[in-house]
Parts: sequence; C-alpha cells; structure tokens
Amino acid sequence: MSWFRSSEKPQDVSSNPTTGDYKPMQRSERKACWEARDSYFACLDKNSILDALAEKDAAAKKCGSQSQRFETDCASSWITYFKQKRVADFDKEQRLRKLEAEGAVPMRAGGVEEKPVWKFW
Repeated sequence: MSWFRSSEKPQDVSSNPTTGDYKPMQRSERKACWEARDSYFACLDKNSILDALAEKDAAAKKCGSQSQRFETDCASSWITYFKQKRVADFDKEQRLRKLEAEGAVPMRAGGVEEKPVWKFW
C-alpha cells in the first residue's frame, strides 16, 4: 500500500467534490443575476410584497416572469440569500428609524473624533 494513489486524477478547482458540476459565475453572469434580482425586487415593491419566502404564492402570482428570470440567472444559494437579506435590511432600517424617532444619536466608531489619517501638505 502506498501513500499516494497514482490512479486518481486531481480534482478540477472549478468542480464541486460532491456533484462535480459547480463552476463559478463569470462577471457577466453575476451582472445578469443582479439585474434579474433588481427587476424581481422592483416588482415585489410595486405589489407591496416584502418577504418573498413567506409570501411565496402572492409573489409567484404577481411577479412570476421576474421570478423565473431571477431563478434562471442566479444560483439557488444566492436567491435564498438575496430574499433573506431583503427582509433583514428592511427590519434594520425600521429599527434605526424607530431609534431616531426616540431621540437616539449616531455614534462614531470608537468614540473618538474623526481626523484625517494622511496629510499631503
């Protein structure tokens, strides 16, 4: 028995070890995904649908063609991430508005005055 098996070929970096069919998205594919996402989210906004995961039926009925393009142009993990992030961003914005209405004031990081790091004069 040897430590290295010469009969095994090295795995391709772009392949998924479990399925073997993963390839990273190219820049143009990512751009198409983002455009499809923006189109889908604009449709959801127009129809007052915030959470496309919770309101799956309404989203499919009102924004079916945009949803189909979104799901075709994006990886499934990206789709779930974008839908969850949409809700999380909305919740964060609502919490910040509530805090501001209660008189909260934004703080600087570290509580120190902001000073320029580089001076060129």
